[in-house]
Amino acid sequence: MNQAVAVEEMTLFREMARRAFEREIAPHYEEWEQQRMVPRGLWNTLGSAGLLCPDVDEEYGGAGTSPMVTLAMIEELSYMGFGGFASGYGIHSNIVAPYISRHGSAAQKAAWLPKMVTGEVVGALGMTEPSAGSDVQAIRTSAVKDGNEWVLNGSKIFITNGIHADLVIVAAITDPGKGAKGTSLFLVDTSLPGFEKSKKIDKIGQHASDTALLFFTDVRLPAEALLGEENRGFAIMMDELPRERLGIAAQAVAASEGALDITLKYVQERQAFGQTIGQFQNSRFKLADVKTQIAINRAFYEKCADKYTHSTLPTDEAAMLKLASCDMQCAVADQCLQLFGGYGYTTEYPISRFYVDARIQPIYGGSAEIMRELVARSMLGRS
Repeated sequence: MNQAVAVEEMTLFREMARRAFEREIAPHYEEWEQQRMVPRGLWNTLGSAGLLCPDVDEEYGGAGTSPMVTLAMIEELSYMGFGGFASGYGIHSNIVAPYISRHGSAAQKAAWLPKMVTGEVVGALGMTEPSAGSDVQAIRTSAVKDGNEWVLNGSKIFITNGIHADLVIVAAITDPGKGAKGTSLFLVDTSLPGFEKSKKIDKIGQHASDTALLFFTDVRLPAEALLGEENRGFAIMMDELPRERLGIAAQAVAASEGALDITLKYVQERQAFGQTIGQFQNSRFKLADVKTQIAINRAFYEKCADKYTHSTLPTDEAAMLKLASCDMQCAVADQCLQLFGGYGYTTEYPISRFYVDARIQPIYGGSAEIMRELVARSMLGRS
């Protein structure tokens, strides 16, 4: 695809997304935040609009775009202050669909991808467990062969899209004692007997994201549910982490831009001591710092995204990007909320949602501490 076509395609999708999000999400988002999840039908609506999984191949119902278009959809949602749904959208379109597209068999792609594109199937990723967070090598969920089937037992926690999910990619131990080298991935249909979902986990932010505990009790999976090769699950996860972290960085940068824009509008309207808040030197300097940090992180994000599209994004750079952009997002949200004063601490003003939604960003998808360790290992090796 030449650059002119790529720019035209990106512009088209961004305009489509803005119109759809303003029409289908913006009028209802506050209500969904209070209800603590978006309605299931939203997925079908966005699928009908062609906004789910755009980089899935046309053969399976997608638009066959660059991954950059999917990242752009995450950016648009995040900029508009829909952080909770941006996370769910990212899991579905930027993680689960690419796992299947890149590592699934022809039969798996045909079975799941078209339904993910239309919204008939909502995807989730089951990695985190009560005793295994960022350390995915410590998972305990197991899958044992029984004839031509696998029997899945265990649980997962903090699973985004967990309530609405029709399909969950589950990491499980298939060769005990071998740690990462004994881990496999499975495509688990949530309608199977033995699969259970908890009630939604209540969080301090990203309320519209339906986050749940998942339980597997003797769930019988057909042989074709195995994603990729047996005992190669950890390698697949490592291959996909750069894209996952790109998606989180897309949220961080775009949400920060959204927070800055509503703050700029506010400080030019709100008055104190006979002048607008934006006329005070403190406000002007704070805003200058915020804009500078966003610009720096935007540049790094776009550099990493370009590398990813050319299959040259190393793991340590993706880790640096997630670390820097998510720390920046939290700082920007805090500084912007401060400029709103007491009003910023109320749910009436959307800056408060930018603030609470930001806090999870340095935690999920690999904590900031893990990101620092990965970067250090790239320079110094293991300690």
